[in-house]
This record gives sequence, structure tokens and C-alpha cells, in this order.
Amino acid sequence: MSTSDTPSQPGLQAPAAEPRQRRHLGLLPKILIAIVLGIVCGFFFPQWLVKVFATFNGLFGNYLSFVIPLIIVGLITPAISELGKGAGKWLGITAAIAYGSTLFAGFLGYGASTLVLPSILAGKSVGNVTNPEDSLLGPYFTVEMAPVFGVMTALVLSFLVGVALTFVEGTVIQRAMVEFRDIVNMVIRTTLIPLLPLYIFGIFLNMSATGEVFAVITTFLGVVVFVFALTVVLLLIQFTVSSLFFRRNPLVMLKTMLPAYVTALGTSSSAATIPVTLRQAMRMGVSEPVASFVIPLCATIHLAGSTIKITTFSLAIMMLYGMPIRPEVIAGFIMMLGVTMVAAPGVPGGAIMTAAGLLSSMLGFNEAQVGLMIATYIAIDSFGTATNVTGDAAIAGVVDRLVADSERRRPAAAKETV
Repeated sequence: MSTSDTPSQPGLQAPAAEPRQRRHLGLLPKILIAIVLGIVCGFFFPQWLVKVFATFNGLFGNYLSFVIPLIIVGLITPAISELGKGAGKWLGITAAIAYGSTLFAGFLGYGASTLVLPSILAGKSVGNVTNPEDSLLGPYFTVEMAPVFGVMTALVLSFLVGVALTFVEGTVIQRAMVEFRDIVNMVIRTTLIPLLPLYIFGIFLNMSATGEVFAVITTFLGVVVFVFALTVVLLLIQFTVSSLFFRRNPLVMLKTMLPAYVTALGTSSSAATIPVTLRQAMRMGVSEPVASFVIPLCATIHLAGSTIKITTFSLAIMMLYGMPIRPEVIAGFIMMLGVTMVAAPGVPGGAIMTAAGLLSSMLGFNEAQVGLMIATYIAIDSFGTATNVTGDAAIAGVVDRLVADSERRRPAAAKETV
């Protein structure tokens, strides 16, 4: 008997409407909650409980180190092959844009610092600041998860195989790499993104419990605020330029990339943020092949935020110690820094560890000054990293438009790829 034939009876309710879909809390609010809870809980959690989360972070961090090279190979290789026989050209163009962006960031930091830092640092002295990493609580145990190969090896392998696939006949390896990309995407979707908020909670819990990071930030509070303002200016410039190519509102583009920015604030790692950056770049409108190619690549070679931070803090320390600041030396330092940053492993603190040699050899920093630089950098490492990954999406927008315009100009027969 149909519902319409059922007699109405007192006390019987009409059939309930279909239940609404539950609204899931997005990644951005989860990360914000994790950061706030981590800072608050650090003030009253017992040390043994903090070490429990430090143990989880150690395990998850090792897992990230193992997975990241596989992510790079799984995403970049098929993306390059799908770009066709012009992939080598797009690799060079992307690297050139990334290096140009990094140099611009360094010189922006230099120019703004010479104008603003003297007034910020007036009357300041260098206190007894130690490296925050030395004070963080360690895990109860660790499990080594050695990567199959390093990040740079993964990049080179991806370029070689991806470009080769655009020339060889046959589709077996191509299909295998596409299936491997599906596996990587599943790993990202089921393990990395769901656990990132807990990982970020553990990072801020440890920093809050030890208090060393906040001591460094207090000592250089004026410089920290200045650097943060510079990173915001840099992002506005990057996305304004990108919008001229990508033909979208730069503020809307920036808003779309907020989850990646906040994720990087928590992880302090460009490589660890690749899954979120990739997802948001595609939501911003970048095609999947270009996003899968540019985002993992730029996570390693585009460190504009780190460069502007290193340049500014280097100048601040030089001013505090009364060291001579020669424009030609700083210019050479910035240009070398842009190249050296490619060797940064994409992990927290990797950029400053890579740049430590340049600080000594080119700027004349002694051991104490390098130590102060490391301490200051690591204390706010996340702001530079967040700027790095967000700027990667701006580059992806430029490359996507260039690729699309190039495809339109090519004859139909030339567009066929292997």
C-alpha cells in the first residue's frame, strides 16, 4: 500500500524528511584549533604527556620523511609526461620563475630592512638566546623509516623519467606511473591530511611547554612583526602578478590558499604541506597536470619566504653587532642564497641549516652569530614556510596560463603526445 493510501491516525507523525548531510569540519578550522589547543595545553600538560605527543610527532615525522620522496616521484613524473614534449621547456620556465621570485624576495627584504630596521633596533642588545630545538622534549622512542631515496634524488628521477616518457613509444610505464599517482593520492587522502592536525598540535604543545621559542620571539619582537609584514607584502605582490596571467581575483586566490598557509604554519615544512598545497591550487583553478608538476617542484626550489626572512634577520644581527653592510656583498649573498635554497630538504629548519655556510663565508658571521641566527630563524620558521608554499600556487597559476596559451597556439597534430 502506498503512502498516500495510509489513513492518517492521531499521534502518528508524518514521515521524517531525509537527514541532512553532516557538515564536516574543514582542514583550516581543524588546524587553527590544533594550534590554539597546543599552545594552551602546553601550560598545564605534565611532561610525560607532552612526551607522548612528542613520540607521535617523531613517528609521524619519520613517516613523512619516508613518504615525501614517493609523493614527488608519484606526482611529478606523470605530470611531466602529460605536459608532452614541451615538458623540458616548462621545467626550465618554472625554475626560472621560482628563482626570480626568490631573488625578488631577498632584495625586497634588503631594501626594506635598510629603511626600517635601524629604528626598530635602536637601543637593543643581543641577549642570551639559545636554539629552541635544544630545549624541546624528546620522544620516548623512535622508529627509523629511512626513505627509499632523498628529495633531490626523487626530483632528478622524476625529471628524467617524466621527460623520457614524452619521447619513447609505448604506454606501459606511463600507465604504471598514473596508477602510482593514484596510490600516492590515496596515501595523502587517508593518512597524511587526517593526521596533520594532530601533528601540528604536538608541535605547538612542545614549543609551549618548553617556552624557549617564545623567549626568542620576545627578544626580537619588533623584527618578527616587521618580517611578518614583509611576507604579507610579498604574497600580495606575487598573487597580483600571477592574477595578470591567471585572470582571477588575487585576493580570492589568496583566500583559496589559506588552508595551505595555515598548514605550513603548523608543520614548518614545505614538503609536508605538499598534499594541502596541491589540493588548494587545483581548487584555485590550476589544472591537475600543471599543479602536480609545479607544486612538488616549487616545494623544493622556491623558498621566497625563507629568503626574505634569512636576509632580514641577517641584516638585523649585523646591525646589532655593528658589522659593515656592503651592498655588493649582500647582493652576492642573496643570489647565492637563491641557489643554495634548492638544497634545503623541505623539513623544519632546513633552509637556515643550508644557509649557515653562506652566513660564515660571505657575511663573516662567527659561531655565536650563526647560532643566534639559527635560534631566531627557527623560532618563527613557520611564517617563511607558509609564505613559500602559498607563493608556489601563484607560480602554478602563471605556468598554467602559459601552458594553456601555448596549447592553443599549437596545431592540432602537434598536440598529440605519447
